[in-house]
Amino acid sequence: MGQRITVDPITRIEGHLRIDVEVDKGKIINSWSSGQMWRGIELILEGKHPNDAWLITQRICGVCTTVHAIASVRAVENALDVTIPMNAEYIRNLIVLGHGLHDHIVHFFHLSALDWVDVISATKADPKKSAAAAQSLSDWHRNSVTEFKAVQDKIKGFAAKGRLGIFANGYWGHPAMKLSPEENLMAVAHYLQALEYQRYATQAYAILGGKNPHIQNLTVGGVTTAINPDNDTALNMEKLQHIKKLFDDVSQFVKKVYLPDVLYIGSRYPEWLSIGGGVPNYLAVPDIVTAKGGTAFDLPGGTIINNDVKTVNEIKTFRDAYFRDNVAESIAHSWYQGEWTRHPYDEVTIPEYTGFQDNKDYSWVKAPRFKINGKYLPMEVGPAAQVLVGFAAGHAKTVEWVNYAIQTLKQHTGKLLPPTILMSTIGRHAARAIRAAILADLADRQWHLLVENIGKGDYEIVTPVTYPKGEIQGFGFHEAPRGTLSHWVVIKNGKIKNYQAVVPSTWNAGPRDSGDQKGPYEASLVDNHPIADPARPLEVLRTVHSFDPCLACAIHMHDPDGKKVNEISVIPACAI
Repeated sequence: MGQRITVDPITRIEGHLRIDVEVDKGKIINSWSSGQMWRGIELILEGKHPNDAWLITQRICGVCTTVHAIASVRAVENALDVTIPMNAEYIRNLIVLGHGLHDHIVHFFHLSALDWVDVISATKADPKKSAAAAQSLSDWHRNSVTEFKAVQDKIKGFAAKGRLGIFANGYWGHPAMKLSPEENLMAVAHYLQALEYQRYATQAYAILGGKNPHIQNLTVGGVTTAINPDNDTALNMEKLQHIKKLFDDVSQFVKKVYLPDVLYIGSRYPEWLSIGGGVPNYLAVPDIVTAKGGTAFDLPGGTIINNDVKTVNEIKTFRDAYFRDNVAESIAHSWYQGEWTRHPYDEVTIPEYTGFQDNKDYSWVKAPRFKINGKYLPMEVGPAAQVLVGFAAGHAKTVEWVNYAIQTLKQHTGKLLPPTILMSTIGRHAARAIRAAILADLADRQWHLLVENIGKGDYEIVTPVTYPKGEIQGFGFHEAPRGTLSHWVVIKNGKIKNYQAVVPSTWNAGPRDSGDQKGPYEASLVDNHPIADPARPLEVLRTVHSFDPCLACAIHMHDPDGKKVNEISVIPACAI
């Protein structure tokens, strides 16, 4: 038995996640992923009116509020067999795109870049060399010596006074950090700029959604965002032009800073392009609706099995039976009553906490599985899954930006790398940045589609709905920033009888199932990069953070005898 390292909680995420790894001679030989928080939203929804579900489910998370609203309202519309107006689809699409752009920018720069970037090292940099390095990556107008020098002076001032704030407890000087002082200064400057540009994305979708977080403009059957070009209080061309300017600014940051930074920093850690792959199966769902009834989309979905892109099986509509019939969840190692594997429509949610037991129950997270040829398989979800599915399916925008990434990496490394590098720790970051570039292009396309439709005199935003007697059921999916999200609802006589949310971090952070198959976090950590310093397990954080967990505030370490060997207080993600 090797040394046990417990990281609890994982910080720079949303929610409470515990990761345990067993290390032998520096190598991870076993791992456990444990969700440490239970909310019980499913039980809260029982007996409620379906019209209210999207408002309540937004409270599942304080960050990913929009995504639950979208999946929830789609689930109820699916049960009612409702087709919503295209204006409503376009407005929802723009909200989804704005949230995705915000989330991807925040994830890399503010939640995970500090696993790769040494902030204190930046104080030793030559700002002229930093500016030259940044200018070699893109013509971003803020890659100036003046800006980089100002950032360095700011960090030096904080360090001299011992007031590093959110940067106070990083693993600075860790032997796994490889960037030069100049590269670190470039990344820190872009970290601070990202705070500004992610805000523009939230402003864009807050105009459409009424507020952020917790948008207010959805309704079963469409949206409540009134359209009237001649009314200052409605969605008019002045507001639409402002939204376009915000999206354009974000798009420039994504294409000239975010994506180039990820590809460059990734090239400086080439060994991580083959580490952290985890489970060999991938799942994504289509999104960004382009035809009534959810029969055509601007983003593809499907499955890939056994790391073989030739196995791609596309999911094509909101009513796709391949997705509907094959999702299941296991609670064999979760803190719920029973040991079953069931379809979401048939699930019950009865909590039963027993404490952390390695070989028994150890997580509040269930273990979602996708049934292929009668076998329940763990699936990785997230940008890597969607980009791989899109590339395999020949999706034009995905192919364009994947090829751009591959050629850029070739310039940095001298090697022509295959798209399968996305099946790795660094690959997840690259896929997320690629997806952000795709979303930026689609935001422009969807904006024009909405404007053109309004220009035709179509102001329709909602289809009236009624609830029948008896029992109906429906599911709604959304490709959220962290991956495939689905809500499942059973409605009886106009009231919710059963409700289940199968979320991206459930797919990825779930524990073992009844067949002892590890979930994606767990599988990705086994045979991970050797742990250089057990008291500072940066290698564990790098791979876990690459998934963008949404499940923070000290890190606790235990030696094999269970004694605490280190505790590092950090700032929770919500404060960054």
